[in-house]
Amino acid sequence: MHTEYDPDDNFARTFHPESDVDEQAALETLVWQFLLLVNPGDEDAAMQQFAACRDAIADGADPVPALRDAIDWKAGFHIADDDATGLIEVMDELAARFNLRIDWGVEDAFDDEFLAEAEVPVLVNIAFDRLREHHYTVWTWETGEETCAGWIALQRDDEAVRMVAGALGFHVRTGAM
Repeated sequence: MHTEYDPDDNFARTFHPESDVDEQAALETLVWQFLLLVNPGDEDAAMQQFAACRDAIADGADPVPALRDAIDWKAGFHIADDDATGLIEVMDELAARFNLRIDWGVEDAFDDEFLAEAEVPVLVNIAFDRLREHHYTVWTWETGEETCAGWIALQRDDEAVRMVAGALGFHVRTGAM
């Protein structure tokens, strides 16, 4: 039996065997909170993604890949580590949801010379810096694969993103270098 209690760890006992919490309901609550964070001001999009994610979890999927698939190119991204073109495309698409445009520092971000030299982590950092100017945070998470994945949330929600994403099993960090 777990006898230590840390009042600062809001999720320590949530999924503990002796807890009185309905694990499925608690998980759905966390998923819903996460989707609200990555879809700021767009509850309809969050609801659509929630339905897809809830179905996947009900079929036995882990929440992290279920969420990754539900938000991909809608509220998040998941691309190969070396896919600079894909990162620029998806970040431009995600920023457009907030009526923002990312200045990649070149006249044409799809120029072959620029893309040949571009590195995904550097591009994530550029997106982080440009979106931070508008009070958004680019988040990335460790996928355990040769991929780069993440989402955009409001800067004011940084602490909530850390807590909720962590409770779901995401190992997150901001896109800042």
